[in-house]
Amino acid sequence: MHQMMHRPPKGQAAPIQPGQDAFAAIQEIVAMLEADPRTDWSKVDIDALRSHLVDMNAVMMGATVTEQSIDGGMKFTVTGSGPTRDSIRRMVNAHAAAMSGAGNWRYMAADTDDGATLSVLTPEADRAKLHGLGFFGILTIGMHHQQHHLMIARGEHPHS
Repeated sequence: MHQMMHRPPKGQAAPIQPGQDAFAAIQEIVAMLEADPRTDWSKVDIDALRSHLVDMNAVMMGATVTEQSIDGGMKFTVTGSGPTRDSIRRMVNAHAAAMSGAGNWRYMAADTDDGATLSVLTPEADRAKLHGLGFFGILTIGMHHQQHHLMIARGEHPHS
């Protein structure tokens, strides 16, 4: 019976979505680790990856953001309470560190009592893009997240 669960009925396509995005991200990373004969399983830390994904979800779904134009860019004040506040601090600081020196945008993060601020300075030609992206769009820039997740799962420390 268990083997039948792995095959779709004849003539039907098999579902490919695992049903939840954090589960899917972890499943993808585990498959990569299993396929890599160099994986040092004594260092693998899937729980750390899950914690990071919890932070991502808390910020994307629970944070409140206010925007302020500043000389050369924008300042985003990101707030939340309890665990969301802590997730905001970790995510904003990690993103600023990861993007530091990437391209010609500058990122500066600072903790606040109820979250963090992220100031982003851009060339004049990129100012409309910065405004259009806003805080949440800025978090997606760089396509570093997938590699970042793999590093966390391998027990590496990309934030330090």
